[in-house]
Amino acid sequence: MTLDKTVATPAGAVADIPDGASLAVGGFGLCGIPMVLIDALLERGVGDLSVVSNNCGVDDWGLGVLLAAGRIRKMTSSYVGENKEFERQYLSGELELELTPQGTLAEKLRAGGAGIAAFFTQTGVGTQVAEGGLPQRYGADGSIAVASAPKPVQTFTVRGEEHEFVLEEAITTDFALVHALKGDRHGNLVFDKSARNFSPLAAMAGRVCIAQVEELVEPGVLDPDAVHLPGIFVDRIVEVGTGIEKRIERRTVREGN
Repeated sequence: MTLDKTVATPAGAVADIPDGASLAVGGFGLCGIPMVLIDALLERGVGDLSVVSNNCGVDDWGLGVLLAAGRIRKMTSSYVGENKEFERQYLSGELELELTPQGTLAEKLRAGGAGIAAFFTQTGVGTQVAEGGLPQRYGADGSIAVASAPKPVQTFTVRGEEHEFVLEEAITTDFALVHALKGDRHGNLVFDKSARNFSPLAAMAGRVCIAQVEELVEPGVLDPDAVHLPGIFVDRIVEVGTGIEKRIERRTVREGN
């Protein structure tokens, strides 16, 4: 593996992502999403994608542009609001959905990147998350065509008390797409405040991680103590500049401001 992981263009960075690939995509709402890489995928016409991401953007932004073009087969997400096309596709049976509690989704990605096959958590015990039956795909007539399967539940003693825990399997994907504020040619990344969100976890889970960065610097410029994701997890890095469009999902201000 070469230490210089830079790629000249976003199109070149995603050139080998095939139809049917699985993707882990960073971002939370519209914050910290790798929009330039998503647009490059859209331009390539790649389809039948299985995507793991906290949400699926909005109707005309983020992963929503791939969804609207019919390129996504399955979403594994925590939050699916703010996207009417997502609702339409899911309820009509065009889109498969695996709903996952947000903290569990984060840990599934982290565990996958760390080489941990599965873990136990209390989140979801006593609900359909553990017991199964969550609609994952609807039929054209509105019936449930595919439902989630039951998960193993086991009792452990924690702090002297017995509690039930559900077994959750880790997530790994073929590729990961993330956005960072800065990165160096070795792939070390620095994220901007809350734009850090799911991105390091998504990057860890992808067998091939592709990062778009606003500013590319030479090795040694970044303070090692400030690096949020070490370059060992990053395979390709492409500079997209600081002038890229960034959207706010909902802007709220006080009256008079």
